[in-house]
Amino acid sequence: MDRSGNPFAADAAIAWSDSAPGIRRKVLCYDDGIMLVRFAFEAGAVGLEHSHPHKQCSVIESGVFEVTIAGDTKRLRAGDSYLVAPDLRHGAVAIEAGVIVDVFSPARADFL
Repeated sequence: MDRSGNPFAADAAIAWSDSAPGIRRKVLCYDDGIMLVRFAFEAGAVGLEHSHPHKQCSVIESGVFEVTIAGDTKRLRAGDSYLVAPDLRHGAVAIEAGVIVDVFSPARADFL
């Protein structure tokens, strides 16, 4: 669903918003229980380590990232994915410009 209850989300019709320096966010589709979000990173951009009460499952759509989860860091490339349990500290650094697609459960009200 999108903001109007439509079950389809056309990427071209959804605006980017600034998330952090060098990072833009696009909330794609969601309902109360789940949310799909695309993050575009410039090379060198840092998604600071943080935690939240949501489950998060992510896939690297493009680029190269160093992703840290609970102190463990791995270099991930297009097609690689990761899972973050609720309340675990995690973050990402863009080694190359790229896109990460995140799924959150439940939806993140702070992104709306």
